[in-house]
Amino acid sequence: TRYFVDHRRVRVVGGQGGGGGHSFHSEPRKIFGGPDGGNGGDGGHVILKADRQTKSLSSVLPFYQGVHGERGGSKNCYGANGACVYVKVPVGTLVKEDGEVVADLTQHGEEYVAAYGGAGGKGNRFFLSNENRAPTLFTPGEPGQDRVLHLELKTAAHAGLVGFPNAGKSSLLRAISRARPAVAAYPFTTLNPHVGIVHYQDYEQVAVADIPGLIKGAHQNRGLGMAFLRHIERCHFLLYVVDLSVSQPWTQLQDLKYELEQYKKGLSERPCVVIGNKIDLAESRINLPLLKEQVQDRVIALSALRGDNLEELFLHLRELYDAYVKTEQSQGQSPVKW
Repeated sequence: TRYFVDHRRVRVVGGQGGGGGHSFHSEPRKIFGGPDGGNGGDGGHVILKADRQTKSLSSVLPFYQGVHGERGGSKNCYGANGACVYVKVPVGTLVKEDGEVVADLTQHGEEYVAAYGGAGGKGNRFFLSNENRAPTLFTPGEPGQDRVLHLELKTAAHAGLVGFPNAGKSSLLRAISRARPAVAAYPFTTLNPHVGIVHYQDYEQVAVADIPGLIKGAHQNRGLGMAFLRHIERCHFLLYVVDLSVSQPWTQLQDLKYELEQYKKGLSERPCVVIGNKIDLAESRINLPLLKEQVQDRVIALSALRGDNLEELFLHLRELYDAYVKTEQSQGQSPVKW
């Protein structure tokens, strides 16, 4: 199953510079031709490049190295420079080193040199002087820069499905998109976030992330709480998924909002809708009016298993997306497009 990756630890090493050449010119009737060893080529850089077609860090490998420069040759021939290695990352990637942000790639095509290649060595021709007419000295190429970077995505998806384990988030994502997260009748089936794309007739695309289930005490890093809450922090609006078949389903919503608020103040106040899942069960039909009485937010009752009432969710999801786009444009920022 393909899943969404929003952070990576990457070691990047620049290419090593080529060594300097060591040779003396020789041809008939020219005995003392002098030194003609050329300089070595520079090593290639490792460059991170923001690409709007890349949506996840799943394609980023844990290690990259630039191409080494070639050695200097005779007849004053310089060695070729090593080619640069380009690593495509999503737009909105933060590059951190030792916990500090060193780059923020927010525009398509923006580049950041993650590791510089080493300088090429000097050939013996470089050391020719009036005092030394036959130098034998030449230098090796310098090693490339070696760094360990942490890549982190600022923007994961437009909407995040938030709920406790087994609330039906993965089933809902399968019903509204082509994403295929695992679905099973046990808690924590989803351990990594999945992103599904909801397509509309005017070719707009809304990205919905299936966030792994939270538990009480997630803000204290119980379970994998901090990792899951970090995904939610990057979503622009939230879809609270509540299991209507349990007794007092509104307590789930209160606990979820409490965990979000404890993690980051104001996170629970983002635009949202409450999705009452499993309406096909008899207990759910009894609990639905009780939930609407207790909750001020809009409640959409549906069945992810049977596909009941998904149209209302599609319409309201588009309303939330349009409101987000309008807000971003009014602030002079460009909204995230998928």
